[in-house]
Amino acid sequence: MSKLVVNSYDEFAAFEGKELGASDWLLIDQDRINLFADATLDHQWIHVDADRAKKESPYQSTIAHGYLTLSLLPYLWSQIIEVNNIKMLVNYGMDKMRFGQAVVTGSRVRMVTKLHAISNLRGICKTEIDFKIEVEGQRKPALEGIATFLYYFK
Repeated sequence: MSKLVVNSYDEFAAFEGKELGASDWLLIDQDRINLFADATLDHQWIHVDADRAKKESPYQSTIAHGYLTLSLLPYLWSQIIEVNNIKMLVNYGMDKMRFGQAVVTGSRVRMVTKLHAISNLRGICKTEIDFKIEVEGQRKPALEGIATFLYYFK
C-alpha cells in the first residue's frame, strides 16, 4: 500500500473510521535489541543473553523489550502517512495499550492502523489512531492500542 498524504485537517478528517494502511516489515535483530538495552539501561537476560535464553527462556531465544516495540511507533507511522503543512507534531497519549505477545529475536514486525477519531481543538488537529504491531506469521499482535497525536497545522 502506498503512503497516505494529507495536507489539511479536512483531508485528514475524511479518513475517520477508515483504515489508513500498513508499514513495511521491520526486522527485530539482536543488534537492535542490544542498542535499546544500552539506551534504557535494561539488560535483563531475556533480552540480551542469547545463550541463557536458549536454555532457560520459554521462547528458546531472546526477545525484544516491550518498550522497544512501542518505541517503533513513530518510525512505522511515518511509513503510513505524510502530513504536510504542519508546524509540529506532538505525542499526546496512549490508551488501551496491551502487549499481546513477545517479539522473538529475528522476527519481523509491522504496524497496521485505522483513524479511530479526529477533532479540531481550536486549530489543533487531535487524532486517535488505532494501531496494531503485528508479528509476521503470528495471529496475535505484539502490541495494540490507541495512539493520540496533536498536529499543529500552519
